[in-house]
Amino acid sequence: MAGHVGVVPRPLSKVASGGELSRISLAIRVVTAKMESIPTMIFDEVDVGIGGGVAEVVGQLLKQLSEPQAEVSQRQVLVITHLPQVAALGRHHLRVSKDLVGDQTLSTISLLNAEGRVEEVARMLGGIEITDTTRQHAKEMLLH
Repeated sequence: MAGHVGVVPRPLSKVASGGELSRISLAIRVVTAKMESIPTMIFDEVDVGIGGGVAEVVGQLLKQLSEPQAEVSQRQVLVITHLPQVAALGRHHLRVSKDLVGDQTLSTISLLNAEGRVEEVARMLGGIEITDTTRQHAKEMLLH
């Protein structure tokens, strides 16, 4: 593969970043989804290195993969993301947090309700301080 005109083609594994390889994998899964009966797919930060509209497109593709197909009665797609554009498109939202308890780091996984989803997407959008404007933006994202 050559990324630019005049560049000597090299193996994809040598020229593509991890995020690019993940998105190629996603594209292959989307194209072949109707031909395969894979009941569970896991994408770990397939959206790394992107943002904005591209992140929304990736989120839409992931959502498309999770929709039932005639050949596949159910399919579960698990997505690990730090992008609000992707998280807002999920059917369910789990928040993973880590806390130091004594000398151990403990991970907690929580299923978020509608209000929790708004707060988490707002946190992903706004960072430390969550404002009413950020919450409103999160609510708009979750409606689509």
